[in-house]
Amino acid sequence: MDIPIIFENEELLVINKPCGVVVNRAESAKGETVQDWIDSIAPPTAGLQNDEFISRSGIVHRLDKDTSGILVIAKNPESFEVLKNQFKERKVVKKYLTLVHGELEPKEGEINAPIERSPVNRMHFGVFPGGREAITKYKVLKYLKFLKYPKEIYSYLEVEPKTGRTHQIRVHMKYLGHSVVSDPLYAGRKQLIRNLTICPRMFLHATYLKISGFIFDSPLPPDLNLVLKSIE
Repeated sequence: MDIPIIFENEELLVINKPCGVVVNRAESAKGETVQDWIDSIAPPTAGLQNDEFISRSGIVHRLDKDTSGILVIAKNPESFEVLKNQFKERKVVKKYLTLVHGELEPKEGEINAPIERSPVNRMHFGVFPGGREAITKYKVLKYLKFLKYPKEIYSYLEVEPKTGRTHQIRVHMKYLGHSVVSDPLYAGRKQLIRNLTICPRMFLHATYLKISGFIFDSPLPPDLNLVLKSIE
């Protein structure tokens, strides 16, 4: 597996995860995962006592399979605990770039809506009373139109999740009625078919991460840049 490395020192490894690659091993995961890749280049050291560090191969946080961008991996148990606690204490700044349907207004805002797994479809999450706190800040970078669909408006956003719930950005955008372009779970079947004619994969990229005094950037990848070039 060819995974670009953004930064590496004795404590951590920062990679640019490609779209379509699952992060953690699971029975449902098909193909090689990021976790498999980590173990192939740096097998766990014998005698370590931190079971969570070993079971997660040092992976501190997650990105969805169809999300690309910055992912941080701890290289030892001590670093793993430090980085994990920074996420837990909300000391990490994460920013994403995404393209969503419709003209999102106001141009800047904060979504505070609890998220929980759907009782109907266990693969989906949604906004439900009594769910776990979920907060997402967003800023519209510009409004766009595709040449193929000149009557439809899209919003290109920078999104900053303040919490780390599963599918948080995708669920919050769906909740607002502005689902992420080419989202295979939340865009809706008919909308997804149309989306795939202009954007071959989910338009969501982890572009910025501030953690442990470091700042990492990952520009929008070529495939998503190509999508923007087809916009009027």
